[in-house]
Amino acid sequence: MIIIGCDYHPGFQEIAFVDTETGDCGEQRLENCEGAEKFYRDLASQGKKVRVGMEASGHARWFERLLAELNIELWRGDAAVIRAKRGRKAKTDRQDALHILNLLLTGAFPKIWVPSWENRDLRQLLWHRHRMVQARTRVMNQLQAVALNEGLRCKKKLWRKHGREQLEAFRLAPWASRRREDLLKLLDRLNPTIEELSEAIEQEAEKYPPAQRLMTHPGVGALTALAFVLIIGEAERFECGKQVGSYLGLVPLEDSSGERRRLGHITKQGNSLLRFLLVEAAQVTSRKIPEWHSKYVHLTMRRGKKIAKVAMARKLAVRLFWMIRKGWNYEQLLKFGSNVEQPGHRHGVK
Repeated sequence: MIIIGCDYHPGFQEIAFVDTETGDCGEQRLENCEGAEKFYRDLASQGKKVRVGMEASGHARWFERLLAELNIELWRGDAAVIRAKRGRKAKTDRQDALHILNLLLTGAFPKIWVPSWENRDLRQLLWHRHRMVQARTRVMNQLQAVALNEGLRCKKKLWRKHGREQLEAFRLAPWASRRREDLLKLLDRLNPTIEELSEAIEQEAEKYPPAQRLMTHPGVGALTALAFVLIIGEAERFECGKQVGSYLGLVPLEDSSGERRRLGHITKQGNSLLRFLLVEAAQVTSRKIPEWHSKYVHLTMRRGKKIAKVAMARKLAVRLFWMIRKGWNYEQLLKFGSNVEQPGHRHGVK
């Protein structure tokens, strides 16, 4: 078996390899994409089993497809853990490749879960809609600024028929008028695109039973449910809700030592899109469920609005995790879920 430690870069990769049968070893620098493709195709033609280890990277899909085509095993490792296992302070590409190879040989390589190709493609749909919505928001804010400069303050009514007629009726300077015209054209193009993407997300959510169960929870729509199912993946990877909160970056950063305990802001690790969607969904949930609204108001008075939003998002994430783990819908969650902190059930349901 040939084991390869790969320090991957968008333009090249530094590798260190060893043949466990013959003991042959070596180092090499491969230029992406031609040099790397030729090397791995020649390696696959030898008929030996090959394992490649590399740090998780967001710019290596062509490399992953190549190895999958050649039936070469690819292990992706947690970059933070690989960095923490480094003993020396000196750092070069050559030493990185040797370090990864050593972790593979000693069995200490921090292999991570990797979603399927279909999963990652659906994530692109979610990200695309999210970016389109952000672009529309920026356009709408600029048009609101144009209206305010002309003394028109109608907020959401600006996007109704009468509000738009008022906006288009303003007599502006030539370049200001050109800007207003271009922004309105962009808005007219973005709205149908976002509607089309939203419909596609709803159709994809129907194909996933766990997403359908999550949508029974108040405040959780097709977008949040599908994103949660795709990003959490296999719920059995997590032993408890705390691990889910940590995975999504919704837990505070801790820097404690001895008797001193210090908690900072949330870590913001993990998927930023899902974290954003959970915060938005938690606010809707807090308006629909009286107990959540009471908790949200209490946290707002104690810690402020921003911290309260994040706390409720974490609470929602834990709930959704257990709904996937147990295969429950919202009614089953209320019937069989934990009743800790509820009157008469101090130690849970017996």
